[in-house]
Amino acid sequence: MAKAPNSVIGVDLGRYSLKSVLLQKKGSNRYVLTNFASQVVTAPAETADALAQQLKALFKEMGGSAKACAVAVSTPDALIRIIEQPETPPELLREALRLNGMALLNQDCREFVLDCDRIAPLGSPTELTANGRKRYLVGGLPRSQVNLIGSAVEHAGTDVSAMQLAPICAFNAFEFAYEEIFNHQAFFLVDIGHTNSTMMVGLKRELVLVRNIDFGGKALVDALTSLSGEGREAVLQALEQEDEVMVEFARVAINALVREIQNSIGFLEHRHEQTIPKIYITGGPAKSQTLLKVFTEELRLPCEAWSAVSKCESALPAHRTAQLNDHMIDLNVACGAAAELLKAN
Repeated sequence: MAKAPNSVIGVDLGRYSLKSVLLQKKGSNRYVLTNFASQVVTAPAETADALAQQLKALFKEMGGSAKACAVAVSTPDALIRIIEQPETPPELLREALRLNGMALLNQDCREFVLDCDRIAPLGSPTELTANGRKRYLVGGLPRSQVNLIGSAVEHAGTDVSAMQLAPICAFNAFEFAYEEIFNHQAFFLVDIGHTNSTMMVGLKRELVLVRNIDFGGKALVDALTSLSGEGREAVLQALEQEDEVMVEFARVAINALVREIQNSIGFLEHRHEQTIPKIYITGGPAKSQTLLKVFTEELRLPCEAWSAVSKCESALPAHRTAQLNDHMIDLNVACGAAAELLKAN
């Protein structure tokens, strides 16, 4: 039997940025961050060779090595759904979804690599939904993307030990960092990406809702520059200085996202009779204290940035420790990918 890895590289393959962490597991519940890296790319890689070059540059910046690599993938082509089905072994459901995607998911899945798993119910393990069915989480990527990523990672000098969708890695990262809240409370996660935002609602370990919204950091900055007539740098500077006019423009710019968050909170409260005490936000806009304040005011709920890396001990060199604060909330997905693989061993 192969020896379980005690160190894992976690990679977050965003469309416009790449992040990585190198985590080591010591003992049953100690995790050490030994290396990390983050790079912005001008455009999504369209070939395995192009992605391999980006990954080589990322790994060179990160330093260190590990035999195991867990990859989180963020792409608009990903499939992620929660479905209700009669109790079915996951391997049989996976094949049924691939062959009958139009009937079960309203989507042709024949060219997808799919995975699915039962969502643990809140009560008894044998508990059924109201209509006698059970709930399953379904995730998938186009086979062509899976092959491209696998080839690129191999050409970059390592092998893919696990591949997962980025939203699921973010969900796992929250469990890793905030286990008490994850196990016993309702929680709401918002990840604001470059062009899209993902919202996830969890309730006592159960993933209740996952939604993808066509609004990201680019649309936010574009709206602020359009409303103000100023350039990007001037807009961001005015925002951090809490310029009153720019703050009001920010309220207008995030209105659509705020409305979607409120609708999702309403879904939870209506269906599960639970309240959300706080919103946890990640992504570039979460680095702005001004924007977090505006979100708090508009949603009338505390909104804060969070970091899975904060759960880890640090073995970073001094100069990298100083740089970590600027990147902590960017590393959640990569950290979730690595931690989940380490926890499984």
